[in-house]
Amino acid sequence: MTGRRLAAVRQATTSPRELRVGPSNVRLFAEDCVRGMGDRLAPRSIDVVVTSPPHNLGVEYSTYHDGGSRTEYLAWLDRWAQGVKTALSDKGSVFLNIGSKPKDPWVPFEVVAEMRKHFALQNVIHWVKSIAIEKADVGDYPGITNDVAVGHFKPINSDRFVNDVHEYVFHLTKKGDVPLDRLAVGVEYQDKSNVTRWRGGEDLRCRGNTWFVPYKTIRSRDAQRPHPATFPVELARKAILLHGRGRARTVMDPFLGLGHAGVAAVRLGLDFVGFEIDPAYLAEAEANLRAARTA
Repeated sequence: MTGRRLAAVRQATTSPRELRVGPSNVRLFAEDCVRGMGDRLAPRSIDVVVTSPPHNLGVEYSTYHDGGSRTEYLAWLDRWAQGVKTALSDKGSVFLNIGSKPKDPWVPFEVVAEMRKHFALQNVIHWVKSIAIEKADVGDYPGITNDVAVGHFKPINSDRFVNDVHEYVFHLTKKGDVPLDRLAVGVEYQDKSNVTRWRGGEDLRCRGNTWFVPYKTIRSRDAQRPHPATFPVELARKAILLHGRGRARTVMDPFLGLGHAGVAAVRLGLDFVGFEIDPAYLAEAEANLRAARTA
């Protein structure tokens, strides 16, 4: 951990902020999660973790220094993973969002290899931010009458790399044996003959491991998305529902950011715990959570 980060951690530690949003009890801690999870949380008290830690890609956060060596970063990740494992219930789920950049594509794989020391990798989900589907490739397919190109991405001007339009969401559990509510994020059958063909007769099938979740269109990144590496609320909502809303009481994000995992939890009527060392991000997250409404 860098000296800059240590200083930020010391400055950030304060009393927890407790909110009541509808039926949800929300606890926000302005402190480093590695220490905070051990000090603040009872063992096996968290059912679902949805998070996106710093990626060690040089992202410009306002407080945290995202540089440093990969070895140092992975050692810190190991400590974070141990804390999450202790706090997680035996049948809990961790949904870990990790991205990369063309010049450093190994990060997601190095991260999940480190997590393997503590968790089983139960599912690998591909978060698709943008996709192009050509009519010629799908033929006579219901609902697709023209070429389709939807979603948002940051163009890459290079003759070596393609545009990066996806990130990983690693679904980690303690033993790889956690039952999921697959149809909670299911999709309708395109071919309705499958409704009666498959067991159950319900017009709903497993979505699979490719999730198209675009960012909302914004006019000002500074005003509407001040955090440089956040995920959409909908991505967190889908993750919680996949784990099983009925088997989740408390959701946690150790790297709170703008609070999108918390907003998803509150909208589902669940309790939430978040840790954040940056005062500005924490204030934004608190505002977002206070504005959330149970669906």
